Amino acid sequence: MVDKMTKITSLAKRRGFIFPGSEIYGGLANTYDYGPLGVELLRNIKNLWWKHFVNKRSDIYGLDSGIIMSPKVWQASGHTDSFTDVLIDCKKCKSRIRADHLIENHFEKKGKEIKVEGFSVEKIKEIIDKEKIACSSCKAFDWTKPRQFNLLFETHIGIVDESRSKAYLRGEIAQGMFINFKNVLDSQSPELPFGLAQSGAAFRNEITLGNFIFRTLQFNLSELEYFFNPKKQKWQNLFDYWKKEMWKWTTEILGVNKKNLRWREHTDDERSHYSEKTEDLDYNFPFGGFKELYGLAYRTDFDLKNHMEKSGVDLRYTDEKTKEKFIPHVVEPTFGMDRSFLVCLLDSYFEEKGKKENRVVLKLKPYLAPYKAAVFPLLANKEELVKKAKEVYGMLRPELSTDWDDRGNIGKRYYAQDEIGTPFCITIDYDSLKQNDVTVRDRDTTKQIRVKIEELVKFLKEKIEI
Repeated sequence: MVDKMTKITSLAKRRGFIFPGSEIYGGLANTYDYGPLGVELLRNIKNLWWKHFVNKRSDIYGLDSGIIMSPKVWQASGHTDSFTDVLIDCKKCKSRIRADHLIENHFEKKGKEIKVEGFSVEKIKEIIDKEKIACSSCKAFDWTKPRQFNLLFETHIGIVDESRSKAYLRGEIAQGMFINFKNVLDSQSPELPFGLAQSGAAFRNEITLGNFIFRTLQFNLSELEYFFNPKKQKWQNLFDYWKKEMWKWTTEILGVNKKNLRWREHTDDERSHYSEKTEDLDYNFPFGGFKELYGLAYRTDFDLKNHMEKSGVDLRYTDEKTKEKFIPHVVEPTFGMDRSFLVCLLDSYFEEKGKKENRVVLKLKPYLAPYKAAVFPLLANKEELVKKAKEVYGMLRPELSTDWDDRGNIGKRYYAQDEIGTPFCITIDYDSLKQNDVTVRDRDTTKQIRVKIEELVKFLKEKIEI
């Protein structure tokens, strides 16, 4: 039996959601490109996130900082020293792997769930030796000693070798918000509590296992830094508030099944160097069970304090009423957009038995679907039907993302649209020519109703918009 992940991966490429990166040159491991349908779904998720967490709120301010920043940013944040993974090499086949993933996958196969991220090199080696964990590629048990590797991608600024200076691609998007904290204070005069929001690409030089777009070298994040006065607000209350907001976004907006979700607190060993408390919102993936979808961290005043100390610039907030100056603390909700995309595909994928043939359907929320509607002429070789269908298509296209399909029989067209998540299919038949109406088929129920053409845009928008 083909597993769900294999089916999703196949569907994603075949229908234009996700393509392997640099495929015509043999590919590049852990890189992917979004195709015509994938870019629409990803953009819908990102735009919806921005609308929900930024546009609808008065206490959040948006930013878009650079991918390349001064190396001093990463030194001050601790990333040049602490942003590391433990890697290990197989002496026989020369494959390199993250040691924590090697151990965790070993125990998953034994039906046990453990987390060893953040363990010392010595502890990692002890577990591998005790369990005699073999290489997953060649099955040999012949490892190098585990070593720490920094995850930041290095690059260089300048043309001439002698004058080139080292820089880094950003390993997270949070630092761009911290270093612009004073700029926002000076330009917007916000009152605490308030947040900064950013959405964009980050890069990590990781050795990863497959699992499609779950972990890649380049990935999309959407993130909030929510600043507050620790003397006036308990961080625990804000932490709980954002847990509820993240849960609401995932279950109500994206429509993810609650049964596939759980919260898990980080152990002291795996928690990042800047965090006093971190919890992950995990999803039950087809590979290895529950794994991180989103993260929520209480970063205290770690980042602003370090940037203030290293830069010499005063990053304190001034309370206009009391004139007290202090460094705000931060609660940080982080949302992986690529993982949101993957979870939307996984959670909406259904196979249903039909009378004549089975169908695959993506039951995406209508406002997330790449195409909101598809227009068909009942018969592609009847000029009058095609002409009328083109008129309807032309009317809908400026209002809603709409597909056109006149290939094959009508049943196959319905199933082709079900497979990519299109919520409504509109058929122009001979009655349409007489009555100026169309047949609208619902993706999830397959039921059909007739709607007047002049009322069609309004009808669809009422069904689709959040």
